[in-house]
Parts: sequence; structure tokens; C-alpha cells
Amino acid sequence: MADCIFCKIAQKEIPSTLVYEDELVAAFKDLEPQAPFHALVIPKKHVESIAALKAEDKELAAHILCDVIPQIAEEQGLTEKGFRVVANTGEEGGQTVKHLHFHILGGRSMQWPPG
Repeated sequence: MADCIFCKIAQKEIPSTLVYEDELVAAFKDLEPQAPFHALVIPKKHVESIAALKAEDKELAAHILCDVIPQIAEEQGLTEKGFRVVANTGEEGGQTVKHLHFHILGGRSMQWPPG
């Protein structure tokens, strides 16, 4: 989508601090971190949210959740003490950018409920 900020980041039209990239996914540091480590993992393909995922996106979703997030967490030293993964969906879910993204937060104790 032409006006999607995350699509522009994925296409490198807007600079970011990448922590991971492959042909399907980009992950970059959040500009307003809520934890010592806070990165966003996005598919390069525009998908609006978890609710918009289709059967054809199963491989992409599995890649993000089974490969990319665990790799980033390990590289950042988060796996031993733990980390949080958040995917806000829709207005009441707190989604502000209409492009599927997963927040990886770590480096401090996370509280519950989150918000």
C-alpha cells in the first residue's frame, strides 16, 4: 500500500534500525521503545492485522513466530529471563498502524495486565 509507513520501511523508502531482515520479513527498533529492547517484526507483504491473515499466509505467520522472533530474542539475550510478544489488532486492541506487526519487548520485568 502506497501510504503505509511499514510498507515504506520494508521497501527502505524510510530509514530504520534493522535488527533482522530476510526476503519475507523485516524487524527494526521501535522509535518509542517501551522496554530496554523493543523491536517490531513486520511482513514485507502488506497484511493489515492478525484478523486479516488468510490460509495462504500460514507459512509467513509460522516463519515470523517460529523462526524470526525466537532468533531475535536469542540474539538479544532475552530468552533466558523472558520477553513479551504483542500484536495489537484493531482500534480497541490498540493497533495504530494498519500493517501486521509484532512487538518484541524485553530487558525488564513485564507486568500484568499490560494495559
